[in-house]
Amino acid sequence: MNKMCSPFTNFLYLFVFVSTPICFLSDTNNTPAAGERERGEKKEMVSSIVVNTYPLSNYTFGTKEPKMEKDTSVADRLARMKVNYMKEGMRTSVEAILLVQEHNHPHILLLQIGNTFCKLPGGRLKPGENEVEGLRRKLSSKLAVNSPSFQPNWQIGECVAVWWRPNFETIMYPYCPPHITKPKECKKLFLVHLSEREYFAVPKNLKLLAVPLFELYDNVQRYGPVISTIPQQLSRFQFNMVHS
Repeated sequence: MNKMCSPFTNFLYLFVFVSTPICFLSDTNNTPAAGERERGEKKEMVSSIVVNTYPLSNYTFGTKEPKMEKDTSVADRLARMKVNYMKEGMRTSVEAILLVQEHNHPHILLLQIGNTFCKLPGGRLKPGENEVEGLRRKLSSKLAVNSPSFQPNWQIGECVAVWWRPNFETIMYPYCPPHITKPKECKKLFLVHLSEREYFAVPKNLKLLAVPLFELYDNVQRYGPVISTIPQQLSRFQFNMVHS
């Protein structure tokens, strides 16, 4: 296991000439937030207005075998989505907002494919799959080591945004247009509460980036409409910058 800034990890650290750096990295773990939690035999969701964020340096990052994308282009992805829609109906996907902190400012963890395209960790649910369990499965697939006995305790929090894809096109809306009776995709973004320390394994063909909120804000050209609006969606939360 190598620390984040080690050259042996699948990890980058980029500085821009602004007040705070953009950090390229891997995921973190989950701790109980300072609010109410649903309890039972199976933990479901964590709900809190306060979000604990821990320093990036608390986390350890490694690599694992590449996880290749199913599509080589946007056109291929939309074509596959159309095929799946004919079989299973509307696509339902879930994505995670994972937060760390650097210089007392929240950073969001993003997966980078190639040198340009960034996305939140997550993906498509199986037909009938529970959203919380499905997101845990996707997070483990993307960011956990391949060992059932060594899995992060993903604590899924609030759903902070819902996006709709009306047609087999790239454009998505934060609402379903009234004239659309059969949307092609519903995407939900969940806040995931991370633990103080954790180990994450990143596929060798991907990079994990830690991007500050101020870099995402209104930056549609670089990050797209979904990711660039996350700062607004998180504005109702209070961030507790925990230093250890």
